[in-house]
Amino acid sequence: MDTPKQTILDFTKEELSKLVKPAFRAKQVYGWIYHSYVKSFDEMQNIPKTLRQELDEKYSLMPLSIVKKEESEDGTIKYLFALPDGKTIEAVLLLMKPQEIDHDGEVLSEAKYTVCVSTQVGCKVGCTFCLTAKGGFTRDLTPGEIVAQVLAIKIDNAIPAAKRMNIVYMGMGEPLDNLENLATAIKIFKEEDGLAIGGKRQTVSTSGLSTKIDKLGEMDLGVHIAISLHAVDDELRTELIPMNKAHNINSIIEAVKRFPIDTRKRVMFEYLVIKGKNDDKNSAKKLIKLLSGIKAKVNLIFFNPYPGSPYERPSVNSMVKFQEYLINHGLLCTIRQSKGIDISAACGQLKEKEKEGDTDDWT
Repeated sequence: MDTPKQTILDFTKEELSKLVKPAFRAKQVYGWIYHSYVKSFDEMQNIPKTLRQELDEKYSLMPLSIVKKEESEDGTIKYLFALPDGKTIEAVLLLMKPQEIDHDGEVLSEAKYTVCVSTQVGCKVGCTFCLTAKGGFTRDLTPGEIVAQVLAIKIDNAIPAAKRMNIVYMGMGEPLDNLENLATAIKIFKEEDGLAIGGKRQTVSTSGLSTKIDKLGEMDLGVHIAISLHAVDDELRTELIPMNKAHNINSIIEAVKRFPIDTRKRVMFEYLVIKGKNDDKNSAKKLIKLLSGIKAKVNLIFFNPYPGSPYERPSVNSMVKFQEYLINHGLLCTIRQSKGIDISAACGQLKEKEKEGDTDDWT
């Protein structure tokens, strides 16, 4: 099997300007890719034919192909993409707010989207609640393979180039385990001549590699950070996330305190609520104490069950009581609306499917 060509999406505009001469051609190439959604280099009409041929010989344009997609009643679309080496990854388009149109057909407000992207094929972290962990780790994605997920989804849904989207690095893989390629992808997304998705619209969700949280902070890319906390003591967190032995809760909290945060923003703490594990009043008390002194927001997430999982989805009642307890004690808290519950919307579920086929103590 021939080695797949490198994708041209791997390059920032500055890097591309060193590869194509004269340098201004890089801006033109970026425009054709990210604004015109061309499917081949030959469509780049204002690029000399010799350069188009040279680019075609060296690089591929789109490194992903859609293997399968599932659409939810709420507008969520889950994608299974194939990479050039035959490996597969997942990404999700979340419709956060539908377009509103009046009786005359005038657009009152535009649709709002978030794209959840993968950063690795598989994952090294091995969270016991995550289906991606079952497949183990295969390899890191290149910057272009990360960027391509958003580009492919925009093209597939005919979303205009000028339409800004939010990006969450919360798909398959641990983003900070692939830090250099992640950082390059963040820069590519931010390019004004490209997709122009600013750092404030990008959120890196990490299971808590505390030393790499510091490294990401030092890069000063202007992105938000979300911590997949899921537990309030090291014993339970190590059960859920074995990596916690090397990066315990205290080390994560200290790294978060050092991370450069926009003063108007809060640090998001993701808390996957699992019935009988971390949904009780004592856990809520510990969470409040743990996040004391941090400008934090807690996002409670219903565990999304899958066949063979040892964990169960909590009741709506226990989630609401957990949220109310946090809010009543001064901690901003939301319950994430489960999207795509009628499809394979949790990480790893579509890939796996394609491959295989309440106590009340709150008073």
